[in-house]
Parts: sequence; C-alpha cells; structure tokens
Amino acid sequence: MSVPSPDTPQSRKPIESFDELVADIEAGCKPPEDWRIGTEHEKFGFHTDDLSPIPYEGESGVKAMLEGMQQRFGWDPIMEGENIIGLSDPVTAGNVSLEPGGQFELSGAALKHLHQTCSEVNGHLKQVREVDEELGIGFLGLGFSPKWKLEEVPIMPKGRYKIMRAYMAKKGNLGRDMMFRSCTVQVNLDFASEADAVKKMRVSLALQPIATALFANSPFKEGKPNGFLSYRSQIWTDTDPDRTGMLPFVFEDGFGFERYAEYALDVPMYFIYRNGVYNDASGLSFRDFMAGKLPGYEGELPTLKDWSDHLTTIFPEVRMKRFLEMRGADGGAWKELCALPAFWTGILYDSSTLDAAWDLVKDWTAEERQALRDAVPVHGVNAPFRDGTILDTARKVVALSKAGLVARNVQDGMGSDESIFLDVIEEVAASGITRAERLLERFRGPWGGNIDKVFEECAY
Repeated sequence: MSVPSPDTPQSRKPIESFDELVADIEAGCKPPEDWRIGTEHEKFGFHTDDLSPIPYEGESGVKAMLEGMQQRFGWDPIMEGENIIGLSDPVTAGNVSLEPGGQFELSGAALKHLHQTCSEVNGHLKQVREVDEELGIGFLGLGFSPKWKLEEVPIMPKGRYKIMRAYMAKKGNLGRDMMFRSCTVQVNLDFASEADAVKKMRVSLALQPIATALFANSPFKEGKPNGFLSYRSQIWTDTDPDRTGMLPFVFEDGFGFERYAEYALDVPMYFIYRNGVYNDASGLSFRDFMAGKLPGYEGELPTLKDWSDHLTTIFPEVRMKRFLEMRGADGGAWKELCALPAFWTGILYDSSTLDAAWDLVKDWTAEERQALRDAVPVHGVNAPFRDGTILDTARKVVALSKAGLVARNVQDGMGSDESIFLDVIEEVAASGITRAERLLERFRGPWGGNIDKVFEECAY
C-alpha cells in the first residue's frame, strides 16, 4: 500500500525515546480471536486496442479508472494535491492505490477468514472489469511486465515515487524495474505476542522462497523469455541492499521487537511527509532525526506517523510493522490471489502447523536460506537444496498449510473449508511445474513466440 499513513493526534506526537518505537510495533499484539487477514495485490493496466500501458491522464487512463470506480461504487477519493491517487472504502477501510508505473493495487480490508478474502477479491475485480471495459482497458495478472520497455512505462504523479526513482539509481541496477515493471500479491497477518511474532517471522522468512517458487509467474521481459521463472524476485536482489533481503539477524538469539526497531533505524530514509508534500530525505538517518539533528530539520523530532511512513520504505522478504507482511510472491491469476493468503494463513494461524513448520526449517543455516533464495528465481520448485531439490519440501509445506486450514474449520455456505483455495498451488506441488513454466510452453508452442497472446490468456 502506498498511500499516506493515517494522521491522528497520537500519530503527530513527537517521539521522545526509542522505547516508543518498540511499543508501536508491540501494539500490534492481539489475541487469536482478533487475528485478521489482509490481502494486497497489484495488476498491470493496458489498452486493449494496442496493448500499451495506460497513462495517468486521458480518457483511457488511470485517473479515469479511479474516478469511474469512485462515481459508480461509492469509494472515497484519496488525493495528493489536485490528483486523485487512490480510493478508500468508507465501510471496510480497504483501499485502492497506485504503484509507480500505474499498477493498480487493492489493499484489502482486515478480514476474519479466507472466504471473505476471496469474496473481496472477486468483488474488486468485478468492479474493475465493469469500469475498464467501458474505457478500453484491461488488467494483467503477472509478476513482471511482459512487453514494455522501462522508458515506455508512465510515471504516476506521486511525490514519494519521484524521490524513490532518483534514489533507486544510486543503490542498485534494478530498482526502477521493481518500481515500474513488477507486480506482487501479499498477505498481512497478525501475532499474539513478541514470541509469537518472532516464531512466525522466522518460519515465514525461511519459507518465503518456497512461496516465491510456488507462485512463480514472471518469465518474460520485453517480449521474450528472460531466463527466470520469477524475474520479479530476481529484481529484488539488485534493488537496494540497505532495505531488502532475508534478514539473517532474525534467527539470532535475542531477536524481538527491539532488534527489528534497531534494524529499521539504520535503514536510510526516503522522505518526510509534511502538509501533503513528500520532502526528499533520501539517504538521511532516522537516528539523526530522533536526535533532532536531521539536516534541514534541526531541532525537530519525528512523530509516530514519520516512523510508520519509514517502516513502509523497508522491503525485506518479510516486513514487520504492527503485523507481518509476506512479500515473496509474484502477481498472478485470479485463483492465485486467493491462494497466497490461504497458503500463509494455513501455516501461521494454526499453532500445531506453525510448530511443524518451525521443526521443518529450524536447522536450515543462514547460508542455505540465502542459497535457496538465490536459486528459486531461476529454478522455481526445482531449485537445488541439500541432496535434492526444494520440491519435496514444497509439497510438505503445502500439506502443512492445508492441514492448518482444515484445523481452522471455517466453512462457507456450501460446507467447504478454507483449504479449497489451495487447489492451484497443490497442482504446482504435485506436478513440479510452475505457472511460469506453463506460460513458457505456451510461448514456444501455440503462441508461436508472440508475446501479445499473454494479454489474452492472463488478463482478468
């Protein structure tokens, strides 16, 4: 989600101690009966007549999409200056926001179970389709743009992206590709206590490459195979080492909210948001800000809103805020948008399954976790691991997730529990063939090397 964080009297209070940063994360702790599931997914907009990316302005652009959804379905507009940059649901608090290249993102409401999640996804995509068909727009479910060159992608009129775009070029070779040509689906999940958060973060970091492999769906770049099954995942390895990665310190003795806050303090800043304007603070230190010594803001202390904004600029494979964000999956087809939150909910929201998942990964070394992270973008579920491949482990993890969902026993009106949403990745685990590999088969076979066919087969 890339809209400004909520502005409240409490969030505007200056931070006076490091303990307040830790307490802000700790405030996310809640009992299991209050745990929720928040799903986010991005998609590429394109003109259906010529398959070009949609700009912000114009009769067939992003602004027209947002205004159309606002007028037809009662969303509240989110503005930055004179520009509409997103939508907010006045009932559920979910929102629609824009990524740097116009990728359309649903940041869903915090929901109790996966049947609600899938209903939300279905409702959103139906709304999108109702408006986009009138505008000559389609939306594509892939992890990386299959056709457009970087210079062809429009830039959205959002202040934070102007700052990030300039800074990205200083930190890595692929940061702008991440911003403008990638899409993801992620899920945000709760924790009961610091110990629960630590265990869940360790399990989800170790297993994040498994999710990347199961949901691999970005094999094309500029009209051709790019040599990867998840090029979106590969991009993150050369974006910005200060704010990405597998966070090996999470597995060290004593890790907790305080250690994560220390890590976040050392991630360079991007911006300071004041009076509706993103002010460039790229590369500056939040520690200096805490000491009242930030260049240009001498004597001023950050607020909890500044801290919340700063946490959104950190991009590890799993991100900790007042909840945990699973960040490893490519954007995908309609069913996969429900499968990703189902996968992680099954593993993390049942205590027996979480224990079993920890038993599975607790002896993995930092070197093994990193090697797996490096191999999965190329090899998917057949990435090498120990004496074989990761496929057997992926099958075990999918089975664990299913067991966790069955144990939750949350049924829909037809008597089906939440495990029905795992069908698409159960198929990947059983066959050892990812969606990316099936698309490559189509490209080399029936499509005859014509990348335009992907817009027919992978549009929502």
